[in-house]
Amino acid sequence: MSKTTASDPAPTAAETQELGDAGSQLSTAPTEDAPNLPSLGVIGWARWFWRQLTSMRVALLLLLLLSLGAIPGSLIPQSGQDETKVADFRKANPTLGDVYDKLGLFHVYSSVWFSAIYILLFVSLIGCIVPRTWQFVGQLRGRPPRAPSRLNRLPAHTTWRTTAEPEQIHTAALALLKKRRFRAHLAGDAVAAEKGYLREVGNLVFHIALIVLLVAFAWGQLYKSEGNKLIVEGDGFSNTLTQYDDFKSGNLFTSDDLVPFSFNLKKFTGTYERSGPNKGTPRVYQADLTYSDGPYGKDEKTTVKVNHPLEIGDSKVYLVSHGYAPVITVRDAKGNVVFDDAVPLLPLDANVTSSGVVKVLDGYRNPEGKKEQLGFNAFFVPTFGGSASGTMLSQFPALDSPVLALSAYHGDLGADSGIPQSVYQMDKSNMKEFKDSQGKLFKKLLKPGETMELPNGAGSVTFGKDIKEWAGFQVVQEPGGGWALAGALAAIGGLAASLFIQRRRVWVRAVKGADGVTVVEMAGLGRSESAKVPEELGDLAGILYDEAPAAPGPDDPADSPDTDQEPGTETPVPAEGAEK
Repeated sequence: MSKTTASDPAPTAAETQELGDAGSQLSTAPTEDAPNLPSLGVIGWARWFWRQLTSMRVALLLLLLLSLGAIPGSLIPQSGQDETKVADFRKANPTLGDVYDKLGLFHVYSSVWFSAIYILLFVSLIGCIVPRTWQFVGQLRGRPPRAPSRLNRLPAHTTWRTTAEPEQIHTAALALLKKRRFRAHLAGDAVAAEKGYLREVGNLVFHIALIVLLVAFAWGQLYKSEGNKLIVEGDGFSNTLTQYDDFKSGNLFTSDDLVPFSFNLKKFTGTYERSGPNKGTPRVYQADLTYSDGPYGKDEKTTVKVNHPLEIGDSKVYLVSHGYAPVITVRDAKGNVVFDDAVPLLPLDANVTSSGVVKVLDGYRNPEGKKEQLGFNAFFVPTFGGSASGTMLSQFPALDSPVLALSAYHGDLGADSGIPQSVYQMDKSNMKEFKDSQGKLFKKLLKPGETMELPNGAGSVTFGKDIKEWAGFQVVQEPGGGWALAGALAAIGGLAASLFIQRRRVWVRAVKGADGVTVVEMAGLGRSESAKVPEELGDLAGILYDEAPAAPGPDDPADSPDTDQEPGTETPVPAEGAEK
């Protein structure tokens, strides 16, 4: 039996070339040639730059830069998401705000430098994938390379002598390797086989999945939309631009891209922990809706909860906030109702202490018969602690003891000026205070069902017993979300395949020796050093040895493959093979 030892002569140049050919194309990674700098011209430099851009290290560097570039987009307020926070940051940090503005850090994802990294990464991945794909297709269409002349030069090998004919060995080896899902064929005096092509498939899938992720991210940013709407119980919403309280979208978004649907808020239900360390924490927080998909869709019922949105097409309707809307009735001096509606107030704390304004714009006449507008500052607490609490703050978020505080004004609210106004704020520049008997601002605390009479017979304000609740909804439309998820899953699967599947080759040579006895040589080669190739080769050799047992010889009386090879020189045949 033959055995590779340290005394074996060094391989010749031809043998070295054969070993290189045996291990060639185990990867589809393109080879990089060092540029001949003195002879480079414009075309040469362009070719060198393209090779650098499409190399794996540059792609990884660009991916790292893209990740680092996204950090300020998460930490610094973005103008496309919250203009108020951006304005507050500029006001608090004027010098730093100017620097951030010049660097585009208030709009990171649409900045020039972030777009440049994004596009370069996109081009790099495409430039890397296309040649690797064609090279891999060529490998699939070809056949494993011929066996080197000296298989014992390979890191994993074994050999033995047998009385079986070479043709019998080749036939058995072909059947065995194909059964083990190797691509095998007879090349000369040896069988050549290869396995593990899914490693390169996974590699390509991973890179293609990254492109899908980039495209999905870009598609989502360009065509996304996000709007918020506050809806009082009993009111509805139709998905049109004019219905939103605030709305922002991507650069290529148009109103025609909105998914047509509508819904009504039938009831909001909120229950809270009554005791313990989590007192006031919501236990039930849900909105009951009826919705229709499309302009003529059938009404259907559903319940929207936190993190359980209503999905219609590419749109998702999230429940994001909640508050109270006291029903306010305002009458003029003659007792005519000039305002009767639920007024949503904005919460100020976790116990839903709320504030807002009530505006009476039309229909009111003062005691002299002149047209005026009324305005009321409103402060609402769902659970009033009483005068003993010393403050007008809610003690609990539920409607245990609701109280409404109103202060009254009359005059011109400025609503006819054409300048947009917030429904939660009041312009007092042209308004006068109603005065009480002491000459101070007229204000009063009201419980449900109570009425506040305005001074000098100017009318009255009634706090209705029916206190409605409102819910805030966010409607998000991200058309690239499904593709992004598919790309992420494909990237994980491709990366796993490229990491855990090994590309390897096996050769089986059977030739007649000088004494007429057949010499069988087996060798394996992987892309990288791994215990899997020697173990697999040993397993294959043991099975093939069963069909072609060793012949006795003067140098090998044990009639079995050597199981005491030096580490890293020969693959030992399993014990069951050695016993044959």
